[in-house]
Amino acid sequence: MKILMVCLGNICRSPLAEGIMKTKLPDHYTVDSAGTISMHEGEHPDKRAVKTAANHHIDISKQRSRPVTRKDFENFDKIYCMDIDVFEDVVSKTKNEEERQKVSLFLEVLGDHKNAEVPDPYWGDMKDFESVFQLLDKGCEAIKKQLSEE
Repeated sequence: MKILMVCLGNICRSPLAEGIMKTKLPDHYTVDSAGTISMHEGEHPDKRAVKTAANHHIDISKQRSRPVTRKDFENFDKIYCMDIDVFEDVVSKTKNEEERQKVSLFLEVLGDHKNAEVPDPYWGDMKDFESVFQLLDKGCEAIKKQLSEE
């Protein structure tokens, strides 16, 4: 099973989600992250994301930002998007219904469609990063449970 977490720049939400998910799943799962824009390509995650993850004993410092590519639709079984704009952008890159079925909003797994967006903490402070971490942790736990039931 291969899982891709996607946000806008791949420096805040999706690196955190990747790091959290990797701690919850066995090694035979592959978890990666990407962004819908290439503005931060090659960069490490935001220092605040790195610090927030480290506060929870998760090291995301070696991750590097990359944009979503066409290959991702071939290589990944599930693609989780952090917000509606990211979701729509990723879906627009799909070529068929099979690829489209791989893409979902990250928080839909919690069943709360009114609040299905993970807020972007980039313009916030450490408190915002911690809130996002907690939300991502809850979502990753639900994804883990869902995968174990499949």
